[in-house]
Amino acid sequence: MTEFILVVDDNPTNLSVLTQALKSAGFKVRVAVDGESAIEQVEYDQPALILLDVQMPGIDGFETCIKLKSNPSTYDIPIIFMTALADKESKLKGLSLGAVDYITKPFEQEEVLARVKVHLKLRSLTKTLEEKNTQLYQLNEGLEQRVAERTAELQKVQIQMIQQEKLSSLGELVAGVAHEINNPISFISSNIEPAKQYVADLTRILQLYQKHYPQPVAEIAKESYDVDLEFILEDLPKILDSMKLGSDRIQNISNSLRNFSRSDITTKMPVNLHEGIDSTLLILRHRMKACGNQPEIQVIKQYGKLPLVTCYPGQMNQVFMNIFANAIDALQDGNGKEITNEQLPTIKVGTEVIDKNNVAIRIADNGSGMTEEVKQHIFEPMFTTKTVGKGTGLGLSICRQIIEEKHGGNLSCISAPGEGTEFVIEIPLG
Repeated sequence: MTEFILVVDDNPTNLSVLTQALKSAGFKVRVAVDGESAIEQVEYDQPALILLDVQMPGIDGFETCIKLKSNPSTYDIPIIFMTALADKESKLKGLSLGAVDYITKPFEQEEVLARVKVHLKLRSLTKTLEEKNTQLYQLNEGLEQRVAERTAELQKVQIQMIQQEKLSSLGELVAGVAHEINNPISFISSNIEPAKQYVADLTRILQLYQKHYPQPVAEIAKESYDVDLEFILEDLPKILDSMKLGSDRIQNISNSLRNFSRSDITTKMPVNLHEGIDSTLLILRHRMKACGNQPEIQVIKQYGKLPLVTCYPGQMNQVFMNIFANAIDALQDGNGKEITNEQLPTIKVGTEVIDKNNVAIRIADNGSGMTEEVKQHIFEPMFTTKTVGKGTGLGLSICRQIIEEKHGGNLSCISAPGEGTEFVIEIPLG
C-alpha cells in the first residue's frame, strides 16, 4: 500500500492548509480530527509519519503520542508535534515523549515540508538499514565475520545520523526559546531603570509638597491615609528592585540556553565546561522538582579549577544531557528503593584536572545501581532497560562515540546494586 502522512488537527483551516501543501509537494495525505480517531486509523493502516496537534478535544496530542509509543506496532512511527504553545517546557515534554520534531503555529509551509522530508528520509534510511541487517544475517556461516563487521558499520552510520539530527533539532529548539525569551525581557529590563528614576522624581515632589503644605485639604488627607501613602513611597522602590532581580535572572536563563544550543559549531574551540554543565542542569531543572510522592532531586556541585578545554561544545552538552537525564530517570523510577530523609535522591557532579593533559567530569546518582550484566551492555547501540517509548538505547552509545571518537577521551561507568551509578568522562585539554 502507498505510504501516506496522517495529519491530526481539530481545526479545519489548519487541516486544509497542511493537506493542500503536502499534496502539492507530492505526498499522500489522510486526516483525523481528534486523538481517538487518529489511533483507530493507525491501528488498521500505518502512516509513514504523523503531524499531531497538541491541543485537541478528548485526549490531547501528548496523550495520543503516549498511546502510540506504548504500542509495539506503532511506536516507531515518527511524530511531529504542531502547537501554538511557545513555552520551552511544552516543547521539551513533547520531545521527551518520543516526538522527533516540533512545529510552532502559525505554520511556514516551507519549514513544514522541509522537516517532513528530513524525517521521512531518516525513517527510510532506518528501514533500509534494518532490511540490510536482515539480509546480512541470512548469509551462510562462512560470512558471519563479514556480517558482524557490516552490521557494526551500518549501526555506526545510523547512530551518527541520529546524533546529528537530534543535536541539530534540540539546538534549534533551545536557541529559538532563548530568542523568544530575550526580546520581551530586554524590553522589561531596559524600562526598569527609567521607571525607578520616575518614581524617585515623583517621590521627591510629593515630599516637597508635604514639606511646604503640611496640612493638606481633608480629601487629600483621607485618600493618603486610605492608600497608606508613606508605605507606598517606601515599598515601591523595593518592588522595582525585585523586578530588576527577576529580569536579570531570566536574562541569565536566556544566556544559559544560548550557551547550551551551540550545536552549529563544527570545529573545536576553547570552552568553559562548567558553563555547559550549568546550562544542561538548568534545562533539566523542571524534571528534578518535587512531584507527588517523589521528593526533589538535590544537585551537589563539586567543581575543581578547570582551564578552558578545547572541544565541540554542542556535542559535549549532548553528553551531559544524556547522562543527567539517565540519572534523573534512575532516581525517579526508584526501582523499589525506599527514599528516606537521610537518603534523598541526589546527583553529584564534580570536575578535576587529573594530569597535565586531561580533565575528568564525574556524574553520580544515589539510585539503585546496576547489575554487572546490565553494566556490560549499557554502551551498546539499541540496548535499554527502559520501557517502550521511554528510551531508544542510543543515548549512552552516542555519548561514548562523542567522548572517545570525537574527542579522544574515555567514558566509563562505576555501578553496583544498591550503590548508585557514576559516569566518569575523561577528555584531553586540547
